[in-house]
Amino acid sequence: MKKIGVLTSGGDAPGMNATIRAVVRSGIYNEVKMVGISRGYTGLLNEEINEMDISSVGDIIHRGGTVLKTSRCEKFRTEAGIQEAVNILKKHEIDGLVVIGGDGSYQGAYKLGLAGIKIMGIPGTIDNDLAYTDYTIGFDTAVNTVLHAISAIRDTSISHDKVTIIEVMGRCCGDIALYAGLAGGAESILVPEEKYEVTKICEKLLQGRNRGGNNNIILVAEGTESAADLQKKIMINAGIESRVTVLGYLQRGGTPSAVDRILASKMGAKAADLLIAGKSNRAIGIKDNHLIDVDIIEALAQKKVFDKEMYNLSQILSM
Repeated sequence: MKKIGVLTSGGDAPGMNATIRAVVRSGIYNEVKMVGISRGYTGLLNEEINEMDISSVGDIIHRGGTVLKTSRCEKFRTEAGIQEAVNILKKHEIDGLVVIGGDGSYQGAYKLGLAGIKIMGIPGTIDNDLAYTDYTIGFDTAVNTVLHAISAIRDTSISHDKVTIIEVMGRCCGDIALYAGLAGGAESILVPEEKYEVTKICEKLLQGRNRGGNNNIILVAEGTESAADLQKKIMINAGIESRVTVLGYLQRGGTPSAVDRILASKMGAKAADLLIAGKSNRAIGIKDNHLIDVDIIEALAQKKVFDKEMYNLSQILSM
């Protein structure tokens, strides 16, 4: 292994820079030439490839986003796009490629692997929706960002005796809502994995008002229902006015937490080491606080299991 490339793809996540840093410096430590590919698979097809040295990744571990930039690439979903990428990697004599991203990024990496490119996947996504790993890089920071927002919103909610509905990211996976809701003491948590009845939410709101509590925080993952639609239903069913806050891309940004920086550093180094050792088509993860690597097709095939025990606990504690 003489030259390794690294790219970030899909949605950005806090900790991607720490991952890039670990991949690059681990490669250089092992006397491998390192190159960075800008703007994900789009940049690969445009040959936006530059050599990276120790200084290239200096002073980035604490920064959110990704210094390599990122994008989504429709052309890369085609066989022609994959073959073009393979030809470019061979042209630049890149022996192995580290892909940092989520499910879609892994799909692209897998196709490159089938075409003979040595690849390694690192889970960089705030959604925590990759089933083979307990946590993905960026998830902890996103949860803490939402938790900070809950705390700030609760202050004004209490001051005005208002119900506030907070919409967070999570089209198919409700982990951000669940973890942040439990930690932030949300009175109701709505996730795509669990059906809900608006009448029961309204009953809880009315019971709270009967006890003298006029402020409530309802956390809803975007894949469940829009906060605006839920707001209308609560007004119709309970006659209670509520405010809506949609956190949106706020959850993707910001300084990565210590947990994400450490996880990113471990995973980045592991990916580089495995490629240098001749391994390929692997996805790095963490299980029971131990780093693991699994076949990337196995990683893609696994189905996410919702933490029903944690969800039930949130229901009990929000009585």
